[in-house]
Amino acid sequence: MTFVEGPVTVTVPATSANLGPGYDSLGLALDLRDELTGEVLSTDAAAGSLEVTVEGAGEGTVPLDESHLVVRSMRAAFEIIGKQPAGLRLHCRNQIPHARGMGSSSAAIVGGLVLARALVAGGELILDDETLFQTAAEIEGHPDNVAPAFYGGFTIAGEDEAQPTGSKGHSFAVRTAVDPRVSVVVFVPATGVETKTARGLLPETVPHSDAAADAGRTALLVAALSDAPEHLHRATRDFLHQEYRRPAMPESLALVDELRADGVAAIVSGAGPTVLAFSSGVESAETTKLTARCPAGWASHALSVDMDGVRIL
Repeated sequence: MTFVEGPVTVTVPATSANLGPGYDSLGLALDLRDELTGEVLSTDAAAGSLEVTVEGAGEGTVPLDESHLVVRSMRAAFEIIGKQPAGLRLHCRNQIPHARGMGSSSAAIVGGLVLARALVAGGELILDDETLFQTAAEIEGHPDNVAPAFYGGFTIAGEDEAQPTGSKGHSFAVRTAVDPRVSVVVFVPATGVETKTARGLLPETVPHSDAAADAGRTALLVAALSDAPEHLHRATRDFLHQEYRRPAMPESLALVDELRADGVAAIVSGAGPTVLAFSSGVESAETTKLTARCPAGWASHALSVDMDGVRIL
């Protein structure tokens, strides 16, 4: 097995999971991308070396050593492939906000795995797409964000039941159609909320009636995103998680309430606190009006749905 010479660059999209009622199952890739450039250092002098630089989101705050999530993911891929490089250089150009519910960790994981594979000559023959996806889901802990980050578009993902032996369930993902009229506006607050904190607010059980209502809205959401966006407002009504998370992100839920009262299909993106509102085209009048509703101190982005997923440049 040999490593390729020179740097390799991959780009991976932001993602939004849940999309309202599709808790831990639905995900959408968005056209806001991180770019990762890696290079294997093969000289004797480079043995054991690791150089990590970051610009953009996370600059000055994320670790620049083996604990960096992209590096950890690359190491996992190299382990499967069967050889670690003598030395490694990594540069991250990040646009995806951290701790905002836009899939920054999934982008790091998927991007790192694909980058490592691309740095190995014939890497796709050793680490195929299915193995890579399973590895990404295992590192992340769930597949709802890694699926759209890897495959692009709109995905339905989950896990089969764990086996009696105690082994982890097999992750699955199905990519389905997205109506070309669908775009989004994301409203990103200045401060984030850790996913662990947001998940910690969820109850152990929910009423059967809420679960049944949520299942119906999730099914409708798949249809609405595929070819009936006029139903997105009704389809994005959530019964399972957003209201429970209000104490951790009251401003976000207040914005969701305000937008939905005006007929906008607005939801909390992933575990929050970013708010995502569906619109009808990045350059449409509807999107322009939505963007103008960005709260003071927040940032807004009008984004199309990314259909490519992770890719090598």
